[in-house]
Amino acid sequence: MNKKAKTAITPTRQEDYPEWYQQVIKNADLAENSPVRGCMVIKPWGYTLWENMQRGLDKMFKDTGHQNAYFPLFIPMSFLEKEAEHVEGFAKECAVVTHHRLEPNPDGTGLRPAGPLEEPLIVRPTSETIIGAMYAKWVQSYRDLPIKINQWANVVRWEMRTRLFLRTAEFLWQEGHTVHATEQEAVDETYQMLDVYAQFAEEQMAVPVIKGEKTAGERFPGADMTVSIEAMMQDRKALQAGTSHFLGQNFAKAQDISFQDQDGNVSHAWTTSWGVSTRLIGALIMTHADDDGMVIPPRIAPAHAVILPIYRDVSQRAEVLEYCKNLKAELETQVYGGRVLEIEIDDRDLRGGEKKWHHVKRGVPIRIEVGPKDIAKDAVFMARRDTGEHSSIPRAELLSEATNILASIQDNLFQRALKMREENTTEITNEADFRAYFTPKDVKNPEIHAGFARCYFSSEEEVQPLLNELKVTIRNIPLENNDEPGTCFLTGKTAAKKAVFAKAY
Repeated sequence: MNKKAKTAITPTRQEDYPEWYQQVIKNADLAENSPVRGCMVIKPWGYTLWENMQRGLDKMFKDTGHQNAYFPLFIPMSFLEKEAEHVEGFAKECAVVTHHRLEPNPDGTGLRPAGPLEEPLIVRPTSETIIGAMYAKWVQSYRDLPIKINQWANVVRWEMRTRLFLRTAEFLWQEGHTVHATEQEAVDETYQMLDVYAQFAEEQMAVPVIKGEKTAGERFPGADMTVSIEAMMQDRKALQAGTSHFLGQNFAKAQDISFQDQDGNVSHAWTTSWGVSTRLIGALIMTHADDDGMVIPPRIAPAHAVILPIYRDVSQRAEVLEYCKNLKAELETQVYGGRVLEIEIDDRDLRGGEKKWHHVKRGVPIRIEVGPKDIAKDAVFMARRDTGEHSSIPRAELLSEATNILASIQDNLFQRALKMREENTTEITNEADFRAYFTPKDVKNPEIHAGFARCYFSSEEEVQPLLNELKVTIRNIPLENNDEPGTCFLTGKTAAKKAVFAKAY
């Protein structure tokens, strides 16, 4: 009888994927649920990961001509009412402030809200309306355009079923909002930001994505077009990792963002919005983590490597620590991915095995152990988190190869995720195969899903009843390699494009 391999995370992905996900977050010390229902506390290791994502994205935004600003957390309810489709799309998720001040209860026990507000305030679910109100003041002439602003902020969407990083009542994100003189400029902006997101996901997060356009039923409320990046998680479900929206003139008309052009004519502007959130951390976990915990791509890792001093007694401690500190200083003179290497030394009074597994579960890319025998050989014991490979190597080799090793880890994680997606994507041409593909094979474990199906479809309306039945969604219509017409898998009608179909988060 084969003995089951011991893993640091229980249950394993195969045994219970949703619970495995929660345990990875707990064991990596990324975040935990807060006393406020549906909200989370992001702990230092998780927040440093978010800061590194912020830093990378922020540079890309500024390199494409955007500036950061900040807008109010509260939005007057009347602002949302101006764009009917927008408010309908978010109404059920809005948190509403109706009173101001607190006062003691008449009986002296506890507090109660005092007077009602003249107008209810919405805690922002997104900021198109409040930012649009400001743009209406700032835009008078074509000379004022374009305006290209981003804000890093928190938003609130009153979710009933929450999961850390993937779906919480409050989350962190960035939202870009731009105004343009012409339709083409706004469309170009929409696609440019999608490219930024795709480049960041693939080059920094090592997450392969599919760029595509959302169907009308999946568009952002009030948008003329929404494009997205979609990624496959290890349970083969899809995760929308970022969206960019061409808003046409809808919000400009609702909020009178108008300008005088070069010919003296007054017309409404064209606007866009685009955003990614802390959901990216959820994407990172479900793309790369394994049954021993987090696996973090080096380009965004809070620490590139951790050094573990190993000694038996106080007499050995000084020599080992001195060696470790010098090694850390030498490694920190090197640069990988535009960042100076960030190295930790873990000299806590814990057993060696306990410290090792702490960093394995946190996903540190490289683990370096140093003891008296290593020092005698001027060598270190090095382990890679992505493959588990470990060996003793000369100190000089580690110093000369450190950035190459990190690059190898980064590339391996991307190629591994890409291979997984390619092996779990199929072309489907008929209803029977579609049904079979998306029907759970194991009724006892319905969380084990099929992957992506690329299918021609004639119209969203015609396929939607089947999708509802199978709990499948159209993720997007890929922008690349999708020019040949075909036959709808369901109706047999001629179809212009293929779409990616999947079960999704």
